[in-house]
Amino acid sequence: MTSAATPLQGYLSDNAAGASPQILAAMTAAAEGLAAPYGNDELSQSVRTKFADVFDHHVDVFPVGTGSAANGLALSALTPPWGAVLSHPDAHINNDEAGAPEFFTNGARSILVDGPDSKIDADLFRAAVGRRRGDVHSVQPSVVSLTQATESGSAYSLDELAELSSIAHEAGLRVHMDGARFANALIAIGATPAEMSWKAGVDILSFGATKNGAMTADAVISFDGRLATELQYRHKRAGQLTSKMRFQTAQLGAYLDDDLWLNNARHANDMATRLRDGLAGLPGVKILSKSGANILFCHFPDHLSADLRAQGYAFYGDRWEPGVVRFVTSFAHHSSDIDTLVSSVTELTRGCRSVL
Repeated sequence: MTSAATPLQGYLSDNAAGASPQILAAMTAAAEGLAAPYGNDELSQSVRTKFADVFDHHVDVFPVGTGSAANGLALSALTPPWGAVLSHPDAHINNDEAGAPEFFTNGARSILVDGPDSKIDADLFRAAVGRRRGDVHSVQPSVVSLTQATESGSAYSLDELAELSSIAHEAGLRVHMDGARFANALIAIGATPAEMSWKAGVDILSFGATKNGAMTADAVISFDGRLATELQYRHKRAGQLTSKMRFQTAQLGAYLDDDLWLNNARHANDMATRLRDGLAGLPGVKILSKSGANILFCHFPDHLSADLRAQGYAFYGDRWEPGVVRFVTSFAHHSSDIDTLVSSVTELTRGCRSVL
């Protein structure tokens, strides 16, 4: 955690937060002495065992440097170039990865399936999986990518995940989960890692750690041993098989130890709830997000965003529609940071009309 002496004013993304002290200590320890390269060291081997224990399942683990690399590698193992990746229009793979999924899959097409709260609607999905099935003139639906937690901070329930996975598997599609905020979603819905992954029908997971306390470490977690060989070669070919992998696995190991990942996520979610409760009912402010993970969307009066930025606050606004702003909390925020932000908004909204 950072010092609470100076209030944190950054809410652009949880990527803006630093690293947990436990992560830093683990990397320092990994720098001592010599170790076998390319993931053949004892530390990397032990981390694979830790992931198997966490998920209560055999897993193949491929550390990567970014979430985009994790998504691209995972999807490339699940679809041919003439396939289609089905996902929600709000998904990170559609809006924030500069065509990386298409690049990694050698051209597989993205098909969008809408639904409320940034979650794929089951009925729309059921229709989409059969779209032009067997038509040689069309890309073939091959994999669905589910973002958990979503880009709006909502989270699929276990029943919703199971239903979508069942529809996918019955139609011959594989299931990928973009878990950049996997830990935040676990806390939000009160599930176990196994329940929210392979037990819900997920074949492969992009496991995020960087947003939640790590420095430069995420991972592809495969629950299907048949994908291991292909993923090994794709991992290398994509430049993600790092020579000093122990510095990534040191982060992932410390992240899992003593439930650091869950404690960090719980704190980040609590900070978003505190912010939501503090802003609710303020004149001119309308809360748009339902309770979920560590992302909060609001509608602000025209002047409020500019006035807050003038005070040094950083957050995204007007990227979705006019007046809509987004705040993302992290493990690094303190209750005092949230209370200071709420006080600033309270002062700036005096005299505005209340918004229900």
